[in-house]
Amino acid sequence: MSDCYGGTVQLPDVEGGEDDECLVPLSPVLLDASGIPVIPVPALDCRMAGVEVGENLNKQRAEEHRRVLPQGTAFVVGGKWEANGNYSTGIHAPEDGGKLGKKRRPVTVDTSKAKTSLEGLKISIRQLKWKEIPAGRRAACDIYWHGVSFHDNENITSGLVNKFPGMLEMSRKINLSRAVRIMQELFPAEYDFYPRSWILPDEYQQFSTQLREVKERDAALSPTFIVKPDGGSQGEGIYLIREPGELRPAPAGAQARQAVVQEYIRKPLLVDKLKFDIRLYVLLKSLEPLEVYIAKEGLTRFCTEPYQEPSQKNLGHVFMHLTNYSLNVHSGNFVHSESQSTGSKRTLSSVLRRLAAKGVDVKRLWSDIIALVIKTVVAVAPHLKVYYQADIPPGKPGPSCFQILGFDVLLMKNLKPVLLEVNSNPSMRIEHEREVAPGVFQCVPSPVDEEVKVGVIRDTLRLVDPAALQRAACWRRRSSGGEEKEEAATAAAGRGLVRNHPDGMPSPCLKQVYPKYSRQFNHLRLVERIAALFVRFLGVKGNMRLGPTAFRTFIRNCKLSGSNLTMAAVDILYIDIVRRWSGALPDSREAGMGLEAFVEAFLYLAARRFKSQTPREQAASLLDLCEAQLESPRPGPEERRSLSCGRAASRGGAGGPKAHVRHLGPAPPSPAAAPRPRRASSQDCRGAKPGWRELRAEN
Repeated sequence: MSDCYGGTVQLPDVEGGEDDECLVPLSPVLLDASGIPVIPVPALDCRMAGVEVGENLNKQRAEEHRRVLPQGTAFVVGGKWEANGNYSTGIHAPEDGGKLGKKRRPVTVDTSKAKTSLEGLKISIRQLKWKEIPAGRRAACDIYWHGVSFHDNENITSGLVNKFPGMLEMSRKINLSRAVRIMQELFPAEYDFYPRSWILPDEYQQFSTQLREVKERDAALSPTFIVKPDGGSQGEGIYLIREPGELRPAPAGAQARQAVVQEYIRKPLLVDKLKFDIRLYVLLKSLEPLEVYIAKEGLTRFCTEPYQEPSQKNLGHVFMHLTNYSLNVHSGNFVHSESQSTGSKRTLSSVLRRLAAKGVDVKRLWSDIIALVIKTVVAVAPHLKVYYQADIPPGKPGPSCFQILGFDVLLMKNLKPVLLEVNSNPSMRIEHEREVAPGVFQCVPSPVDEEVKVGVIRDTLRLVDPAALQRAACWRRRSSGGEEKEEAATAAAGRGLVRNHPDGMPSPCLKQVYPKYSRQFNHLRLVERIAALFVRFLGVKGNMRLGPTAFRTFIRNCKLSGSNLTMAAVDILYIDIVRRWSGALPDSREAGMGLEAFVEAFLYLAARRFKSQTPREQAASLLDLCEAQLESPRPGPEERRSLSCGRAASRGGAGGPKAHVRHLGPAPPSPAAAPRPRRASSQDCRGAKPGWRELRAEN
């Protein structure tokens, strides 16, 4: 019998049958008043041959089970138990002179790199009765909490890390805009929650031309734009413009700073005549299978000057237009409040209550926000998977990952949510600085921050508890046999994990939204399938770029070449796209075709082959074709020799080894290969509305 406190128990069949592995969906340790570990019988979700439970359980059967149970373990029948061996209510291990059973080892958390989230993390660890390792140690810990990125500690080969490789890069303004732009091309109606964006300096000419054309059509129209530096944070370098000529030049001798220019939302929803935004906390628990949670409570950050629509006179009023806490905290009008419903920083629930009192459909608003979050995660997930396989290639020891993200969302006057940005390192500080004397600042507790952030950290830890992950893996193993069953098992496991919490612990604040709502959003995961093809042909472990030979192998193995597409044309296509993307990514250290460039090439090939379809239908049709070709039987030696012109066929095509399936998150891999996301075929895409609404029209 294995350790009962880790999530699974094996009970030998007393009639002589085979062992049956059982799932015990409990909190990590459940003890009675005497400290005896307890296993509730109704929670055992399996058939135990020969085991009888109930009031009439006989002594002989109980004695048989005493011999297979570890010392100090108790069975609970019908939710009632006693520690004295009362057979009318359950089976109990014999007492051994008052000696208690072995307790589960506390979960260890390395907090040496936690930085600003340290105080909230310490509180959470104490509440969970886990063990903090404040200075790190040579021995492996269960969880490593990093303050900046996955690479804060390069020597981790096991356990869990609270950062994904590549998340820091994907949360930058330019990379996020490019990821969403791909989805806008395929699903324009689904991704109209992100303002139209231009990348500078590469798209300066395009920005200027489009703005001039808009004004020529309507001279009275004078849109406003917001400029955001690519690597900026805390409001640094953000400003408003109305003309391309108002863009600030780079300092003399310095290289032009990359930035994103976006349409400014002129008509936001106001509360107390102030503009505000919402900080949502989102847990990306796993990439494969994709698992996303949203905190039920968030923060609202208010400007400190009454809002007016932008004009040439007030463009520079940052306290009126920019909601960043780090900017407004320096305003003389900023209010630090002990209340959750007043001041310049409030809880999201307090604002939603005010909106509900005015007749706003808050449930529908939450539904729209959840959809925005899921769609954004779906947009960046393919890129994160490429980063993950580069940092932790299949077969190489490495940790699993999870991450708390900060989504900044603005509500328009018509209550439509708009994504402003995604923060890979949202502030988890639970205190703020207050000026106690002229020029003298002191850190004081912030009740609003503590109320929201400690709950997010604590419930994140509970969800990635190693014992909880074992139980979740058992759910998936027992539900193998179909993608829908897999998704249902993951959703059920997530609900069960947060439902079981120790006495006295606050109710869970994290709500699972994916795969719970997977049926509504699975058709959007086309780019993940394209990324799977990309990774399959990378060949070299740890690589993130596709070379010309690998690209030709992709074309050949998917049988995309022919009279309409010669291999010479394929080479020209590769060179043209790689040259263009090399200019767009000047800091790239690797030569070759990255994922974004590969997606562009793939969509180009799809448009050539399926001319009468919409872009999403074209992509889905070409994916179906490629996957069918790669899943077909391997060619014989003669055919393989003629296709490869003497080169080894195992270099990454259909004749080579299949892509290794990894669990890109804290969920341990199951014995059976995890199924791919449900394919979005061309039939799935035909129901979407063509075209996309410009945010300007709704402003």
